[in-house]
Amino acid sequence: MKHNLIHHMYTNVDGVDDDLDVQPWMRMSSTQPRRKLHRFQHLYFWFLYALLYIAWIFFMDYQKYFKGKIGGMPIKKMTATDQSVFWGFKVIHLLLFVALPIYTAGFVAWLVGFVVFAAIAGFTLSLVFQLAHTVEHAAFPMPDEITNKLEDEWAIHQIKTTANFATHNKVISWLVGGLNFQVEHHLFPKISHVHYPAISKIIKQMCEEFDITYNEYPKMRYAVVSHVSYLRELGRK
Repeated sequence: MKHNLIHHMYTNVDGVDDDLDVQPWMRMSSTQPRRKLHRFQHLYFWFLYALLYIAWIFFMDYQKYFKGKIGGMPIKKMTATDQSVFWGFKVIHLLLFVALPIYTAGFVAWLVGFVVFAAIAGFTLSLVFQLAHTVEHAAFPMPDEITNKLEDEWAIHQIKTTANFATHNKVISWLVGGLNFQVEHHLFPKISHVHYPAISKIIKQMCEEFDITYNEYPKMRYAVVSHVSYLRELGRK
């Protein structure tokens, strides 16, 4: 629901795309309220991103489950199978990643190891997805106040709200599973990422033909700088 349906259908739409909801700690869109602490969000975001994994598995999953909503979107009623899968894997996760390590290695050793790997996982996951959407050149469209419809049709919306980075770096492409080809990932999510380089050439050609901006950062560090600049700008205006 969170990723495949909501994020991929309503990318960068504040109030719908749950990936933009880091409030009150961060301001990810100009339509969100600005608080005094946001002035420094381009400095402390590294720490918050590292907390994502821990917050996700120990808090946000349960929050969405019991509220029955992801942001403002209601979750489809869960079947008995859905319920068993959700709770079953939560129990398995706690046994494998908490109970068993504490039993075999001790509490302190487990705590240090868990915090380290969870912080790395959370930071990596956050950074990859933020570089793909919350950068200077990505669009953050809102529905029309009267019709409640978005201006662009789905495919154009995906191109405008996503950005690629380091697509010629084979190491990064392998490490992130092709998610640096975010435009292609959003347009063709069911196609294997090994085909994204070839597909991207076709999409670029079509974007030029129809005068649509194709967002791409040739190197990962350029995308990081753009993300930091975007956060700084939102924190001050």
